Amino acid sequence: MNQLHKASSPYLLQHANNPVYWHEWSEETLEKAQQHNKPLFISIGYAACHWCHVMARESFSNEEVATLLNEYFICIKIDREERPDIDQVYMDALHTLKGSGGWPLSAFALPNGKPFYAGTYYPVHQFISAIKQLHHYYENSYLQVVEQALKITNDIKKSENFKIDESQNSLINKQYFNLLFNTWNGRIDYLRGGFGSAPKFPLAVGWQFVLEYYKATKKQDALKAVNNTLTAMADGGIFDHIGGGFARYSVDAYWRVPHFEKMLYDNGQLVSLYANAYLIDKNPIYKKTIVKTLDFISELLTDENGGFYASLNADSEGEEGAFYVFTKNEITTNFSEEIAHFIINYFHFSDEGNWEHQKNTLFTTYTFSSYAAAFSKTLDEVTNLYQQAISELYNYRKQRIHPTTDTKILTGWNALMLMGYLDSYIALENKTYLEIALKNAHFIKDNLIKSNSGIYRNFKNNKASINGFLEDYALFAEALIKLYQTTFNVEWLHLSKQLVDYSISHFYDESKLQFAFTSDEDPALYIKKYELFDNVIPSSNAVMATVLYQLGLFYDNPTYTSISTNLLNQMLPHLTKSGPYTAKWASLVGTIANGSQIIAIVGVDALNFALKLQQKNLNKLLICGGTNEHIPYLTGKSVLTKTVIYICQNNVCSNPMFSVDEVQVLLDNSYNHQ
Repeated sequence: MNQLHKASSPYLLQHANNPVYWHEWSEETLEKAQQHNKPLFISIGYAACHWCHVMARESFSNEEVATLLNEYFICIKIDREERPDIDQVYMDALHTLKGSGGWPLSAFALPNGKPFYAGTYYPVHQFISAIKQLHHYYENSYLQVVEQALKITNDIKKSENFKIDESQNSLINKQYFNLLFNTWNGRIDYLRGGFGSAPKFPLAVGWQFVLEYYKATKKQDALKAVNNTLTAMADGGIFDHIGGGFARYSVDAYWRVPHFEKMLYDNGQLVSLYANAYLIDKNPIYKKTIVKTLDFISELLTDENGGFYASLNADSEGEEGAFYVFTKNEITTNFSEEIAHFIINYFHFSDEGNWEHQKNTLFTTYTFSSYAAAFSKTLDEVTNLYQQAISELYNYRKQRIHPTTDTKILTGWNALMLMGYLDSYIALENKTYLEIALKNAHFIKDNLIKSNSGIYRNFKNNKASINGFLEDYALFAEALIKLYQTTFNVEWLHLSKQLVDYSISHFYDESKLQFAFTSDEDPALYIKKYELFDNVIPSSNAVMATVLYQLGLFYDNPTYTSISTNLLNQMLPHLTKSGPYTAKWASLVGTIANGSQIIAIVGVDALNFALKLQQKNLNKLLICGGTNEHIPYLTGKSVLTKTVIYICQNNVCSNPMFSVDEVQVLLDNSYNHQ
């Protein structure tokens, strides 16, 4: 029978009434498959996924499909957001077989979990045919099936063989960092923004590196690339102009037609990116985008206790994007002539539409100034028209059936949103953002941290579950370091250290000098994964290497520094080949190359001084401080009245300085003469 009624995942519960006899992934399920020598059908998706819903309607609710699956396979349904470890290994199999991937992921595996075939979405008749063929293949060519599964497994293992090369140490310098951006040029769309062609993903971690590269080198091409991309996304259909927040990706090269689901991890990273860009450019579009996105997070993705929800569905009323799109006639019928005229022209509505059923997404190519010039308006008139139009569209759209929310709270994704709030506080000095960040950090600390310093992945129905993955440890540890530097509450830094120590004990593989994605406390999958390349979320090994480097400096801990350096050395040969997919590693090269300095600030105005320095240095400084002595670089530096700043490096600190400007001059000179 279908066992998903016992699940807590909103995605799994969507399938609880299917006639398919779904199981959750467990040791018991695999044992059952092996006892009966039945292969596995493993379906992987997530709650906000449009094509997952389509396959659920067409196939998993179909009695003929269910009868075949139930007779021939043990069927397992997986929420990829709860179990990214399982998703990764079967996605690797799909990439090995097909060269590309996506969701829903449909994998067919031996009873021990090793895949012998994989695909994505199948129309129902193709799916019925595939089920029958694969059953026949398993029953009549069993040895070939086992051979195929073994080949897939070996191919995946080979692709993950990295060897450390001590000679790469010499590449961690400013010259190498300066060359990295040149290798990205062929991937950047300087005209329309983004990397490559359609479909276009925001890949915020890549643009964060380009922004840091500009800050370090003042190369105008880099700044132009960032500004083109951030403006195109903020003006495009990928951004919800009415309610705020970004969709997961654009199906076209111009960012105009989104894939409509909104993911917490995207919005957290993009808020950080826009906040950091605003520190450099002061572009009002960036500020508006930050504020509107955080308003969306606050309204729809925030739990009353401080956690952040995972996502907002792409579908409503059984239709992709139904909540977000409009026909031209709908606008002329339901709005005043003046407002309808503005909406239709400013957002480029047409009778035929740019979406299905003659509907339009909202995107613009106008600035307020260019619209004013084109339609003989004053700037104030356009501003007022825009504000009124958005307000009326918001109220009109609110009457529609809303997309559903996936209300599970995931530690790693919450850490990205926590970072987004902290970066927004630093850029805009809105103390509400800091308060929300602190509330979230306390929520995770109180509900998801174990007594042994381990961490849970998931919180749902007032209960924590699923052991955390490296992603959860690394991202939350990184967020805690930023939180310490923003509050000077040393408890956050110590908690970051505890999580890292736990990770070294339970995730670190001495033989590979890498961190596994799953801990030694969890049952092994058919292959052990080591996440090294960035995707829509930064590589967990790259984040952990960054955290180790930072904590190595804060605590003067050479073990941390050594592990970080060994990780980075393995990836250096790949940085010139992989562009935005090694961006987090490239950022670490820049951090090391541009100076391993710590700023120590003590005194009554220490937090304000720290804030100003973070604003001037794109959050790349390591800053410790407060009124008490907590960590090595603060020893002997307490003062009661004045605020004093020291620049420290290699256990030696400068003479005391008393102004941010004085410190900044020395920092700029240091960057320019390395």
